[in-house]
Amino acid sequence: MTKRTWGAFAGTDLTERLRALGVTQVIVTGVATGTGVEATARQAYEAGFNVTLPIDAMTDLRAQAHDYSVAHVFPRLGETGSTDDVLALLPDRP
Repeated sequence: MTKRTWGAFAGTDLTERLRALGVTQVIVTGVATGTGVEATARQAYEAGFNVTLPIDAMTDLRAQAHDYSVAHVFPRLGETGSTDDVLALLPDRP
C-alpha cells in the first residue's frame, strides 16, 4: 500500500484489508506526529479501530506540534504509552 495523503487510511484500502484480517487494534507510529501520525490515528479511530500510540516511537520537526498532539489529541483517540508498554502487552510468538 502506498500512502499518498497525511493519513494512511484516506484514499487507500487499508480499512478493508485490516477488517478482512480481523484486525481490531492498530498501533500508530511515525515521523510527523502533528500531521501524519495524528491524521492516521484520527482516521483509524473514526473507522472504529482501537488505537494505540507509543509516544517514544514518533517524532516531529516541530516540537510544539508533537507536544500538542501527545497532550491534547491522542488521549481522546486511544491509549498512549511507551514502546516497551506496547511490547509487554503482545503475546509471545515462537
